[in-house]
Amino acid sequence: MIVSKIDLTRLRALAHHSHAVITEHQDAGGAYPAAPTFSAYKGYAWLRDGSFTAEGISRYGDVASADRFHDWADRVLRGRRTQVDDLCAAAARGERPADSTMLPTRFTFDGGDGSDPWWDFQTDGYGMWLWSVVSHAHRHGLDLERWRGGIDVAVDYLVAFWDRPCYDWWEEHVEQRHVSTLGAIHGGLTAIAPYTSVPVLEVAERIRSLVDAEGTRDGHLTKWLGSSAVDGALPACVVPFGLVTGDVGAATLAAVARDLDVDGGVHRFRADVFYGGGQWILLSALLGWNLAAAGDTAGAWRHLRWIADQASPEGDLPEQVAHHLLHPGARDEWIARWGTVASPLLWSHGMYLILADELGILPKNTSSARRPE
Repeated sequence: MIVSKIDLTRLRALAHHSHAVITEHQDAGGAYPAAPTFSAYKGYAWLRDGSFTAEGISRYGDVASADRFHDWADRVLRGRRTQVDDLCAAAARGERPADSTMLPTRFTFDGGDGSDPWWDFQTDGYGMWLWSVVSHAHRHGLDLERWRGGIDVAVDYLVAFWDRPCYDWWEEHVEQRHVSTLGAIHGGLTAIAPYTSVPVLEVAERIRSLVDAEGTRDGHLTKWLGSSAVDGALPACVVPFGLVTGDVGAATLAAVARDLDVDGGVHRFRADVFYGGGQWILLSALLGWNLAAAGDTAGAWRHLRWIADQASPEGDLPEQVAHHLLHPGARDEWIARWGTVASPLLWSHGMYLILADELGILPKNTSSARRPE
């Protein structure tokens, strides 16, 4: 696809700024804060946000920053070894540990639990981190043994609790088994399979069979098992997590585009009332990433440009924007509760770097993706 020099300069400048935002706010211990100034996120790091952010930074070529994040995640997980051993032992005895005893979804920068209530039991981030650390190691020829302790903890935890209902990517519906969560676990276990003696591929196949039986409708993936709705996170089950391919993957991307994509910006789900249900930067990048991988370069460029258009004058990317709100009457409630929408959101910037790499506009010495003409 032909890209004007002016457009390319603008898009590359946002990539450079994205790298700067992420590394400027990275904690000295390696954690990537979700958003440095947003009231509900400030002081916390998520494995989910951080794993995708680290992937963007790794693609950008900043090995040291990504290493520091993975070192932090490894320390956090190794510090939870006894907790995971106790949880797995309880499960082996046929007990069901309470949600409050499970590993948290977000951590303080020193690896501790949060001091305020949160929707904390989520398993997706542990699969995402396994995928992210393997991806980073492969890209830069690194030895995964550096992170072995944390890897083993994540593997044991997921093998024991992969099929348990928990909160989804959006910290909702703890009673459901979410397809996007199962996809993240599948992606992590298949990525780590060559580097562990634990039979993780057996679990990955059980996930695939379960989703095939209960997590598809009309040929595409659904928001949770038994649902008919779609979710903006579902493209991750195609790329990068490989839960589905072929016709089901294509139908899933088409369903998300049909139901949730407006002018290049992607909503989370139709019933979303968070800040009125706006369009999410990171989900636009996720769908664009999938389109690029499927050969729809023009579609991927559409999403990259839409994201760039949402940047502030300083180049910061928010969590979501208030275009085409699904439930505008709910927006003021959230502003009163938590303030204006999080910006910058490091996950948004990390996803922009991933899509920019897919389209070949990152520095040539750090990316091998397709290049614009």
